[in-house]
Amino acid sequence: MASRDRARSGLVPARRPTPEQLLAARSLGLRDLIQPELRVLFCGINPGLYSAAVGQHFARPGNRFWLTLQRAGFTERLLHPSEQRALLELGIGLTNLVPRASASADELERSEYQQGVLSLRRKLRRYRPRALAFLGLGAYRLAAGQPGASVGRQVEPFEGVETWALPNPSGLNAHYPIARLVACYAELARTVR
Repeated sequence: MASRDRARSGLVPARRPTPEQLLAARSLGLRDLIQPELRVLFCGINPGLYSAAVGQHFARPGNRFWLTLQRAGFTERLLHPSEQRALLELGIGLTNLVPRASASADELERSEYQQGVLSLRRKLRRYRPRALAFLGLGAYRLAAGQPGASVGRQVEPFEGVETWALPNPSGLNAHYPIARLVACYAELARTVR
Protein backbone atom coordinates (compact mmCIF):
# COMPACT_ATOMS: atom_id res chain seq x y z
CA MET A 1 0.00 0.00 0.00
CA ALA A 2 1.45 3.41 -0.92
CA SER A 3 2.21 5.77 1.96
CA ARG A 4 -0.60 8.11 0.88
CA ASP A 5 -3.07 5.19 0.89
CA ARG A 6 -1.88 4.14 4.37
CA ALA A 7 -2.28 7.69 5.59
CA ARG A 8 -5.77 7.99 4.08
CA SER A 9 -6.75 4.70 5.71
CA GLY A 10 -5.81 6.11 9.11
CA LEU A 11 -3.05 3.54 9.73
CA VAL A 12 -0.21 6.03 10.01
CA PRO A 13 0.03 9.74 10.64
CA ALA A 14 -0.20 11.69 7.39
CA ARG A 15 2.40 14.13 6.21
CA ARG A 16 1.46 17.75 5.84
CA PRO A 17 -0.32 18.07 2.49
CA THR A 18 1.23 20.16 -0.26
CA PRO A 19 -0.60 23.19 -1.67
CA GLU A 20 -1.44 21.06 -4.72
CA GLN A 21 -2.94 18.33 -2.52
CA LEU A 22 -5.00 20.90 -0.64
CA LEU A 23 -6.34 22.28 -3.91
CA ALA A 24 -7.18 18.77 -5.12
CA ALA A 25 -8.99 18.04 -1.84
CA ARG A 26 -11.88 20.29 -2.92
CA SER A 27 -13.27 17.30 -4.80
CA LEU A 28 -12.89 14.94 -1.82
CA GLY A 29 -14.87 14.14 1.27
CA LEU A 30 -14.28 11.91 4.27
CA ARG A 31 -15.74 8.53 5.06
CA ASP A 32 -18.06 8.47 8.02
CA LEU A 33 -16.82 6.74 11.11
CA ILE A 34 -20.12 5.15 12.10
CA GLN A 35 -21.72 1.93 13.31
CA PRO A 36 -24.99 0.97 14.99
CA GLU A 37 -25.85 2.05 18.53
CA LEU A 38 -23.07 4.52 19.24
CA ARG A 39 -23.06 6.44 22.50
CA VAL A 40 -22.64 9.64 20.51
CA LEU A 41 -22.36 10.62 16.87
CA PHE A 42 -20.43 13.87 16.38
CA CYS A 43 -21.56 15.75 13.28
CA GLY A 44 -19.18 18.35 11.89
CA ILE A 45 -20.21 20.97 9.37
CA ASN A 46 -18.00 19.70 6.53
CA PRO A 47 -14.42 18.50 6.13
CA GLY A 48 -11.69 21.06 5.81
CA LEU A 49 -9.25 20.77 2.92
CA TYR A 50 -6.46 19.57 5.19
CA SER A 51 -8.59 16.77 6.66
CA ALA A 52 -9.85 15.69 3.23
CA ALA A 53 -6.31 15.70 1.82
CA VAL A 54 -5.01 13.37 4.55
CA GLY A 55 -8.25 11.37 4.93
CA GLN A 56 -8.60 11.99 8.67
CA HIS A 57 -11.29 13.86 10.59
CA PHE A 58 -10.21 17.03 12.41
CA ALA A 59 -6.64 16.57 11.20
CA ARG A 60 -5.56 20.18 10.74
CA PRO A 61 -2.98 21.27 13.31
CA GLY A 62 -4.69 23.77 15.56
CA ASN A 63 -8.03 21.97 15.55
CA ARG A 64 -8.89 21.27 19.16
CA PHE A 65 -11.28 18.33 18.65
CA TRP A 66 -8.95 15.56 19.80
CA LEU A 67 -7.65 17.52 22.80
CA THR A 68 -11.20 18.45 23.78
CA LEU A 69 -12.35 14.81 23.58
CA GLN A 70 -9.55 13.76 25.90
CA ARG A 71 -9.97 16.56 28.41
CA ALA A 72 -13.77 16.17 28.44
CA GLY A 73 -13.43 12.50 29.37
CA PHE A 74 -14.39 10.80 26.11
CA THR A 75 -10.91 9.28 25.68
CA GLU A 76 -8.33 8.31 28.27
CA ARG A 77 -5.46 9.72 26.28
CA LEU A 78 -4.97 12.22 23.50
CA LEU A 79 -5.57 10.47 20.18
CA HIS A 80 -3.95 11.49 16.92
CA PRO A 81 -6.32 11.88 13.95
CA SER A 82 -4.66 8.80 12.42
CA GLU A 83 -6.12 6.82 15.35
CA GLN A 84 -9.70 7.90 14.59
CA ARG A 85 -10.97 4.31 14.21
CA ALA A 86 -10.28 3.77 17.93
CA LEU A 87 -13.30 5.99 18.60
CA LEU A 88 -15.68 3.28 17.40
CA GLU A 89 -14.49 0.99 20.20
CA LEU A 90 -15.47 3.77 22.61
CA GLY A 91 -18.95 4.12 21.09
CA ILE A 92 -18.12 7.40 19.34
CA GLY A 93 -18.77 8.13 15.68
CA LEU A 94 -17.96 10.95 13.26
CA THR A 95 -19.87 12.31 10.29
CA ASN A 96 -20.36 15.63 8.52
CA LEU A 97 -23.50 17.49 7.60
CA VAL A 98 -22.05 18.34 4.18
CA PRO A 99 -19.63 15.81 2.69
CA ARG A 100 -17.80 18.23 0.36
CA ALA A 101 -14.49 19.58 1.60
CA SER A 102 -13.90 23.32 1.54
CA ALA A 103 -11.50 25.88 2.93
CA SER A 104 -14.35 27.43 4.92
CA ALA A 105 -17.96 26.56 5.72
CA ASP A 106 -18.86 29.94 4.17
CA GLU A 107 -18.28 28.31 0.77
CA LEU A 108 -21.19 25.89 1.23
CA GLU A 109 -24.50 26.39 -0.53
CA ARG A 110 -27.82 26.29 1.28
CA SER A 111 -28.85 23.38 -0.96
CA GLU A 112 -25.84 21.40 0.32
CA TYR A 113 -27.06 21.87 3.87
CA GLN A 114 -30.56 20.77 2.84
CA GLN A 115 -29.21 17.61 1.20
CA GLY A 116 -26.99 17.03 4.22
CA VAL A 117 -29.95 17.19 6.59
CA LEU A 118 -31.77 14.51 4.57
CA SER A 119 -28.66 12.31 4.56
CA LEU A 120 -28.11 12.80 8.31
CA ARG A 121 -31.72 11.85 9.05
CA ARG A 122 -31.23 8.60 7.09
CA LYS A 123 -28.05 7.84 9.04
CA LEU A 124 -29.80 8.43 12.35
CA ARG A 125 -32.67 6.11 11.42
CA ARG A 126 -30.22 3.43 10.32
CA TYR A 127 -27.61 3.60 13.09
CA ARG A 128 -29.66 4.90 16.08
CA PRO A 129 -26.95 6.56 18.18
CA ARG A 130 -27.90 7.42 21.75
CA ALA A 131 -26.96 11.08 21.18
CA LEU A 132 -26.15 13.37 18.26
CA ALA A 133 -23.79 16.30 18.77
CA PHE A 134 -23.58 19.01 16.11
CA LEU A 135 -20.14 20.62 16.15
CA GLY A 136 -21.09 24.17 15.39
CA LEU A 137 -24.10 26.08 16.64
CA GLY A 138 -24.73 27.60 13.21
CA ALA A 139 -24.88 24.17 11.60
CA TYR A 140 -27.38 22.98 14.19
CA ARG A 141 -29.54 26.08 13.75
CA LEU A 142 -29.69 25.53 9.99
CA ALA A 143 -30.17 21.76 10.14
CA ALA A 144 -32.89 21.83 12.79
CA GLY A 145 -34.54 25.06 11.71
CA GLN A 146 -33.92 26.51 15.18
CA PRO A 147 -32.43 29.99 14.62
CA GLY A 148 -32.60 30.88 18.33
CA ALA A 149 -30.92 27.72 19.64
CA SER A 150 -28.06 27.99 22.09
CA VAL A 151 -25.15 25.70 22.97
CA GLY A 152 -25.97 22.59 25.00
CA ARG A 153 -28.64 19.89 25.09
CA GLN A 154 -31.55 20.75 22.85
CA VAL A 155 -35.18 20.44 23.90
CA GLU A 156 -36.27 18.77 20.67
CA PRO A 157 -34.63 15.55 19.52
CA PHE A 158 -33.40 15.42 15.94
CA GLU A 159 -34.95 12.46 14.11
CA GLY A 160 -35.82 10.98 17.52
CA VAL A 161 -32.23 11.20 18.83
CA GLU A 162 -31.19 13.26 21.85
CA THR A 163 -29.41 16.25 20.33
CA TRP A 164 -26.69 18.61 21.45
CA ALA A 165 -25.28 21.72 19.81
CA LEU A 166 -21.65 22.14 20.76
CA PRO A 167 -19.12 24.81 19.83
CA ASN A 168 -17.02 24.16 16.77
CA PRO A 169 -13.58 22.90 17.94
CA SER A 170 -11.74 24.77 15.19
CA GLY A 171 -8.82 26.82 16.42
CA LEU A 172 -10.45 29.72 14.60
CA ASN A 173 -13.39 29.71 17.04
CA ALA A 174 -12.04 32.44 19.33
CA HIS A 175 -15.33 32.66 21.27
CA TYR A 176 -14.46 29.37 22.96
CA PRO A 177 -11.07 29.05 24.64
CA ILE A 178 -10.12 25.44 25.36
CA ALA A 179 -11.42 25.43 28.97
CA ARG A 180 -14.87 26.60 27.88
CA LEU A 181 -14.89 24.16 24.97
CA VAL A 182 -14.00 21.27 27.28
CA ALA A 183 -16.75 22.25 29.74
CA CYS A 184 -19.39 22.06 26.99
CA TYR A 185 -18.19 18.67 25.73
CA ALA A 186 -17.78 17.30 29.28
CA GLU A 187 -21.46 17.92 29.97
CA LEU A 188 -22.32 15.65 27.04
CA ALA A 189 -19.69 13.09 28.09
CA ARG A 190 -21.34 12.75 31.51
CA THR A 191 -24.75 12.03 29.97
CA VAL A 192 -23.59 9.32 27.53
CA ARG A 193 -21.35 7.28 29.83
